[in-house]
Amino acid sequence: MNGTPSPLAMAAEGLAPEVSVSRDIIKKGLWVAPIVMGLGAIIWGANGAWSAGLGLAIVLINFGLAASLIAWSAPISLALMMGVSLFGYLIRLGLIALGVFLVRDVSWVSLPALGITIIVSHLGLLFWEMKFIAASLAFPGLRPNAQEWKPSGPAEKP
Repeated sequence: MNGTPSPLAMAAEGLAPEVSVSRDIIKKGLWVAPIVMGLGAIIWGANGAWSAGLGLAIVLINFGLAASLIAWSAPISLALMMGVSLFGYLIRLGLIALGVFLVRDVSWVSLPALGITIIVSHLGLLFWEMKFIAASLAFPGLRPNAQEWKPSGPAEKP
């Protein structure tokens, strides 16, 4: 043994960008909740509105739980973070399925509204958030505001 630790045994350092990204997704989800519930009401009536609200709540809790698990495990070790990411994903999928299973026979639940909301809001919020993600190691997570960061490159011509 040469005494250097395995990269997988090392812990992630610094701030957890997944928490700020997840917080931003949740804020956007709360912002569009009245719109989602309104669409559910227009298409499926009052039951559709409540079902759409429940579906959006399930999605937002899923995003928050995912970020919490990664933020908890990353400072411990990268191997633990990878395991938590994989098995956490499977467990979270199971929790979504369990949530739908538990309410499937409740009188006010519209299963089409619930299912469509879960699928569309997961994808919609992720695609919406992609516009705000910085794909660089200098600024992992959300992009800094334009006032805080100017790209270093050739000066723009007036």
